[in-house]
Amino acid sequence: MDIEILEDLGLTPSEIKVYVMLLEWRTTHAGKIIEETKLQSSVTHRALLSLIKKGLVSYIQQGKHRVYSATEPEYFLQYIDVKKKRFEKLLPELKKKRMIQKEETETSMYKGKKGISEAYYKIISQSAEEFLTFGGSKDTTDFMGLTWWKNMYAKRIANKLSQRHIASDEVFPYIRPFLKMKLTKMRFLPKEEFGQYQETAIIGDYVAITIFADEGYCILIHNRNVADGYRKNFEMMWNIAKENN
Repeated sequence: MDIEILEDLGLTPSEIKVYVMLLEWRTTHAGKIIEETKLQSSVTHRALLSLIKKGLVSYIQQGKHRVYSATEPEYFLQYIDVKKKRFEKLLPELKKKRMIQKEETETSMYKGKKGISEAYYKIISQSAEEFLTFGGSKDTTDFMGLTWWKNMYAKRIANKLSQRHIASDEVFPYIRPFLKMKLTKMRFLPKEEFGQYQETAIIGDYVAITIFADEGYCILIHNRNVADGYRKNFEMMWNIAKENN
């Protein structure tokens, strides 16, 4: 007899031996099952308990002993139907998990002033709620030049993209006009604690880390989780930074 289908239905080899034996003997006690199947006593009793829970075996109490019997084989159709209904309830949840794919990280490198310009104009052209940036110093301002920064801000504003920026307080005299621009908010941290040669920008699912030194370069990372992490760091710094009155 091909019993592989019973394994497919979730029965263990020991459960199959016990069930098939009970079908042949109709009713018997545990000792006879152990004798016929050659299974250990503990294995036999575990199999019987499992089969009872599955509704494939029943018993009656006769004095101190139990007498076991197998349910009719047709019961397997009901057993399968119960499993099918349970699976149908689980199916929507499984489909949701199937749709959640591990997010891959895309990283691009842009070199030189031309590369930095390309990266910045790419990110400020994104459709997003807000553009967050932190970092910079007088050196980073001078690296690209005030004209470049003004043009970048103008394009951002034209795209109706609001910005919050945290900078070193040493740049305040140079960027005073920026404070009057629309959709622009700035706060400052002391030069001694915050002066740096790089700026980090977060927008949507993107993070851009730009180094304004040597030939200059920008690392553009596209990953939602990474962007959310940097966004949290920004908010923490924003809360301790000060407006320059």
